[in-house]
Amino acid sequence: MADIVQQRLEDRIPALEQLERVGLFTNKEVKSMLKRSTALEYKLHRTVQSKDDFITYIQHEINVLELIKKRRARIGYHFKREEIENPIIHRINHVFRRATTKWQEDVQLWLSQVAFNKKWGTKSQLSKVLSSMLAIHPDKPALWIMAAKCEMEDRNSSESARHLFLRALRFHLENKKVFQEYFRMELMHAEKLRKQQQELEQAKIDVGEYNFSTEILSGKLAEVVYRDAAQKIKGAEFILSLLQIAAIFDFTKELQDTILQDLQSQYVDDCMMWDFMAKRELDAAGAPELQSAKGRASDTDRREERCCVVYEEALKSLNTEAMWICYVTFCLERYKRKTNVTQLKEKRKERLLRVLQSTHDAKLLQETFYKNWLQVLLSSGDTVSATQVAITATQRFSQSVEMWSFSLQTLVHLESTEAGHLFQEALKHVNPKVESLPLWQLQADWSMTSQIPEDTETFFQKGLLSPVPAVSSAMKEKYLEWSYKTGGYKRARKTFTSLHEHRPFTKTFFMKMIEIEKEQETPKMSNLRDYYERALREFGYSDEDLWMEYIKEELGSHGNPENCGKLHWRAVKTLEGESVEHFTTKYTLLQTGHM
Repeated sequence: MADIVQQRLEDRIPALEQLERVGLFTNKEVKSMLKRSTALEYKLHRTVQSKDDFITYIQHEINVLELIKKRRARIGYHFKREEIENPIIHRINHVFRRATTKWQEDVQLWLSQVAFNKKWGTKSQLSKVLSSMLAIHPDKPALWIMAAKCEMEDRNSSESARHLFLRALRFHLENKKVFQEYFRMELMHAEKLRKQQQELEQAKIDVGEYNFSTEILSGKLAEVVYRDAAQKIKGAEFILSLLQIAAIFDFTKELQDTILQDLQSQYVDDCMMWDFMAKRELDAAGAPELQSAKGRASDTDRREERCCVVYEEALKSLNTEAMWICYVTFCLERYKRKTNVTQLKEKRKERLLRVLQSTHDAKLLQETFYKNWLQVLLSSGDTVSATQVAITATQRFSQSVEMWSFSLQTLVHLESTEAGHLFQEALKHVNPKVESLPLWQLQADWSMTSQIPEDTETFFQKGLLSPVPAVSSAMKEKYLEWSYKTGGYKRARKTFTSLHEHRPFTKTFFMKMIEIEKEQETPKMSNLRDYYERALREFGYSDEDLWMEYIKEELGSHGNPENCGKLHWRAVKTLEGESVEHFTTKYTLLQTGHM
């Protein structure tokens, strides 16, 4: 091993001498680099090799290259690159090859070598790395695409890129992304040739017998790719993605027309096709040079109406949920677009409400759209319709907690008399153990503000007896809060006393009672201690903040600082795991006045 390392170090000496001779590095820096390189070389030749050692070695050499580049720019010396940089680049590639041979499955390692060669290496080196990488990882389409792009953009070789895409399609016969990028590459190749032809014509250069192929210039190679892709991969969405790529280039009108004809003839039963055709009406030629805002708004309205006509035509033959979703989504997007013209805004709202009602009548309206429907009705002040839609939505999606919650919030906001009945219905339909808590909390808020005290009391007593721990705990908090608001301190304390032995509890329940006690003119420390002790009985083994609050209370004007030492001792004995360390840190900060 020592002989190999010595040989590697001797190979470095000519480049290091050159660095010192031309003034890029001092003698001290060269010695330091040699010492560091020696340590790294020995690590690479251990019996048990580590990937991190290889990465550290490579990063060190790249840092040297970056430093040389900065030093050259600073002193203005730009010679002898072959004698200085090239050996370092060759050495880095050699180490990369050793690493990728040993850890072939590490894609990131391969990509790092590609990135390095794109910045520092030669085009031929980059091509070799890509070929080696694809030989090991032919099952990854993204690598094929990246390699083809490198050939196209970095090496300026359309032919090599085409060969890579064709090889990729042998392994990935029906991969959409490979076909899309291959299609794009052929169009980019045609565009590049068209620019070359244009530049030659402008310069009036005679190219002799060489002629640019008209078919290639018009994108026929891309059309061949499209035909092949359309046979192997079905679906309007994929065809539309190719159409969108073709639309980027200004010479593809014939190709776009071909794709559009195939789309309309082969995918009549695909909602994506109809959605695209409808939205095309927005881009159709309109009235020329409309100056006034009302004129432009009127033209926009006509375009949107034409879109709706296409959607309506689609629904005659394709009355599916997916088609209705496209229609409603379009109307909703247009409704959300800002406009200062009131007439256009009202037209969009009417159109959206009409389509939502039609979709609902067809029993194909999704849950999310019911929420949008309610928001539109509420914003327009139509409380009667909003109430009706809210009730209907809960019937349509009776198992959805989100739908119940949103509809009930709407009814509560509208102060509807139907709210009380629907709260009861909601609790019957949803899963009580998993999803009922939000409904209980919502009903508690509504009952405290809208019902008479007797009915609210009955509701809380029912909630306290719930077999679901989360519901029972939450109702204790709400009940205590309501008792304080309606009956003051005495009633709150009576409520707390009646509940403080009935588990389960939450920390909030005890902290709420502590807050109530502290709000009194003369809070009793004995009561506060009782609340803290009860809270610690439930949560003292894991909540260091609770202990800290108790200690701060004893340090306050109503407490006894002598009790802090006892509380500290109890906390250290009671807390478990990392909580002990956290508590000790906080207690120390408190003692030193930093908390």
